Amino acid sequence: MNNKKIPLCVLDLVPIAQGFSISQAIENSTKLAQAVEEFGFTRYWVAEHHNFSGIASAATSVILSYIGAKTNKIRIGSGGIMLPNHAPLVIAEQFGTLESLYPNRIDLGLGRAPGTDRQTMLALRRDPNNDGSDFPMMLKYLQYYLSNEAGNKAVKAIPGYGLNIPIWLLGSSTFSAELAAQKGLPFVFASHFAPDSMDDAVKIYHANFKASAQLKEPYVMICINVICAQTNEEAQYLATSELQKFLYLNRGDDKQLQKPTKDMNSLWQEWEEKSIRHKTRESIWGTPEVVKKRLENLIARTGANEIMINCMIHNPEDRIKSYELISKVWFE
Repeated sequence: MNNKKIPLCVLDLVPIAQGFSISQAIENSTKLAQAVEEFGFTRYWVAEHHNFSGIASAATSVILSYIGAKTNKIRIGSGGIMLPNHAPLVIAEQFGTLESLYPNRIDLGLGRAPGTDRQTMLALRRDPNNDGSDFPMMLKYLQYYLSNEAGNKAVKAIPGYGLNIPIWLLGSSTFSAELAAQKGLPFVFASHFAPDSMDDAVKIYHANFKASAQLKEPYVMICINVICAQTNEEAQYLATSELQKFLYLNRGDDKQLQKPTKDMNSLWQEWEEKSIRHKTRESIWGTPEVVKKRLENLIARTGANEIMINCMIHNPEDRIKSYELISKVWFE
């Protein structure tokens, strides 16, 4: 396998780790973006979440604008913008502005989940009873506002209309796979938190894909959690921050990204461990050689065109080191 044909990308939630301020979290993510640009990663994406003590990426387009100013060539984008939280015109304007600032570097990844809890949905003026069924129509409006056609109409995104901004659909189920296939858009599957439907979603996407002006052939990116270290023991230790993240999310306990621990058994019950081990079964934790082999296996299983890596490591230097080790074994 020629690994150079399979780009690697970065998903960043701009984690607010235990002991760090929000300003420090943003600066840590900025340093990460600068580092992975040098390491050879293709994209750096930020995900929209609201009302999480451990995530600083709520104002996604603002974060991207800052990161864009601090980097030179890496593609930056949303992984994703939760479109039903917004008016499509506003997203077209925001990403039209980003594309105007950083030409040919912007990706617009879209999801339909709220990225938050029910009470915060109300604060976002989003109908908590909305099941996302209006997402296809919102996508249609957004595509229109970014099109050349919109320039001839009374209401248009300025900046935005006529800009060639690639749209990606993100999903953790088969719904977005079907819609991405129907619309002829690239598809990203969220195996980093919802691996159960991965195989079905990829098969459905490939089976139903229709070519579009943006994309002639199906294109799949798989997002997974990866932690790479010099030894398997160190990687497993660092990964306890990821395990704690899932543990506290399952409990509804809003915490910052916790420091690693040598004793997970003191934190979770047996049934909790079983559930979290199942949810993180696609996560890759190990030495560069282990990571390389498992990434190759994942690509062989899914036919992925790109891999996006989320790295839930507490210490920002260890996080950068993880991506560096991956890049050395993958690109060199």
